[in-house]
Amino acid sequence: MAVRQLFILGTRGIPARHGGFETFAERLALYLTQRGWEVTVYCQSDTPGSEISEDSWQGVRRIIVPVTRAGALGTMEFDWKSIRDVTTCDPALVLTLGYNTALFCTYLRWHGITNIINMDGLEWRREKWKFHERVWLWLNERVGCWTGNHLIADHPAIAAHLATRVKRKKITTIPYGADAVDVVSTMPIRALGLDEVRYGLVIARPEPENSVLEIVTAFSRRPRGARLVVLGTYHRDHPYHRAVLDAASEEVFFPGAIYDQQVVRSLRYHANFYVHGHRVGGTNPSLVEAMGAGSAVIAHDNVFNRWVAGPEARFFATEADCDMHISALIGDPATATAMGIASAQRFRSTFRWDNVLAQYEALLDRHGRDEQPRAAPTVANVQTGAARKPAYDPTLQTDISRSTLASAASAETAEASLK
Repeated sequence: MAVRQLFILGTRGIPARHGGFETFAERLALYLTQRGWEVTVYCQSDTPGSEISEDSWQGVRRIIVPVTRAGALGTMEFDWKSIRDVTTCDPALVLTLGYNTALFCTYLRWHGITNIINMDGLEWRREKWKFHERVWLWLNERVGCWTGNHLIADHPAIAAHLATRVKRKKITTIPYGADAVDVVSTMPIRALGLDEVRYGLVIARPEPENSVLEIVTAFSRRPRGARLVVLGTYHRDHPYHRAVLDAASEEVFFPGAIYDQQVVRSLRYHANFYVHGHRVGGTNPSLVEAMGAGSAVIAHDNVFNRWVAGPEARFFATEADCDMHISALIGDPATATAMGIASAQRFRSTFRWDNVLAQYEALLDRHGRDEQPRAAPTVANVQTGAARKPAYDPTLQTDISRSTLASAASAETAEASLK
């Protein structure tokens, strides 16, 4: 039987230190490797002047691609180099995470390479992007729909949107996953002074589309006898950040960005409720992780959050709605507990990693070739024709860590991860 093979493109790489897609790439790569697949993940390095190299991490082959630019231009450079390189490996199957540079995927189509694209959320609708950036994303969504051999949506509403571009049979819906949080120490919240108070939790990028200002304003309307913990980095020289800070009462606590996942899990598990203000996107990792911790959910009222959080959650469209739901859960701990149990049940039925990853493997299996792949442990470099140099792990780890930690300061999960 031929060895099943997969190349993963579109993330900064593994091990995950940045966002939801990196976490997903790590989990999928390790899951498939343990089940006999040969998995290769392209990883971005910000060390200029170095050559493409490769190494192995926990049985997963990593191809390290250096870039010479920072920010979005560096991402585009990385994506283009990765796509050019993967065509030299005669891959059996490619999984591309995200469509932000789907225009480059036409190169894979031209070479007859099967490419499955996870289409992420409706990125072009996000308010944070400038007009020309939104046009770029909108165009790439269209191109991704055409150039991908098959599309993955992480939410039924995303699938319905994509079905206006392509035939429904070209789309498979598989949500994001998370780990259940069953028992967690109180030590982390004790260190933050939260062990003897009731508190709600917000984990989100400080951006208008995530309703952070509305949530903080709603909570601060009246004395609560409880705390609202808002994770993330806030700077007074940023207009939106300053508005959030100015709207906060003394009961709102800004501990900053927290990258220690033990602390984040403890905050989620012991919170009386989780407030989720995201307005745009599909299955949001932060919401799924809160449900995995058994949190009662108060979420912005939209089709994305309603499907993920389920009917037992509470939803707000205005500050007044948010204020009402916060007051209700603070005043009725029994209801908050029942909602938390419902969140955990919804999570176990739909969002467990084992279930999500098994769905991905089944889909990849259907689209993979049956022939024996030609890729060897070391592949010739497309530019030089010479074998790649092995990556020097300590240096590489430092390079990746610096770049991803710098980016993660505004991320939306507690590692300040997410999507």
